[in-house]
Amino acid sequence: MWKKIVFTLLLVLSISLNNPGVAAAAGFNSFVDSYDGYEFLYPNGWVQVKVADGPDVVFHDLIEMSENVSVVISPVPDNKSLTELGTPTEVGYKLGKAALAPPDSGRSAELINAFERESKGKTYYILEYEVKLPNREDRHNVTSVAVSRGKLYTFNASIPERRWSRIQSLMDYVVSSFSVY
Repeated sequence: MWKKIVFTLLLVLSISLNNPGVAAAAGFNSFVDSYDGYEFLYPNGWVQVKVADGPDVVFHDLIEMSENVSVVISPVPDNKSLTELGTPTEVGYKLGKAALAPPDSGRSAELINAFERESKGKTYYILEYEVKLPNREDRHNVTSVAVSRGKLYTFNASIPERRWSRIQSLMDYVVSSFSVY
């Protein structure tokens, strides 16, 4: 009996990973920005919000509004590749200092995991941080970084630390769905 249940769950998961239509039925929506050249899945029940002078796009949960994903697009100096910018750990430290905990912000970001993955001929760095905020709830961030068409794409999922253990697998799935072209 348990073998059938586990097999069925694995089958549904593998089908949903290969078919965005099934992923939507399994609790995800797809966001595609064909102009800037990226796409990702985000959970049902999340909505897009406009942010002036900020990320290219932001989505957050309707109930837990502080749970969010965003995409920031930046120029890459001298049209470098991601690996030319550094190893996953080197890029993770630079990104943590520049974006998550800039000087004089009162925040700190500890890089706790950094690795490289390949997908459809593109290199991605997956970076995981624990972020401490002054006078606010600590956060857990998971980021996917890629370079395409002379731009650095940073996809960031930011979750309150108190909720991280409950939705870690969901956010890992969302972050791994991010792709550039």
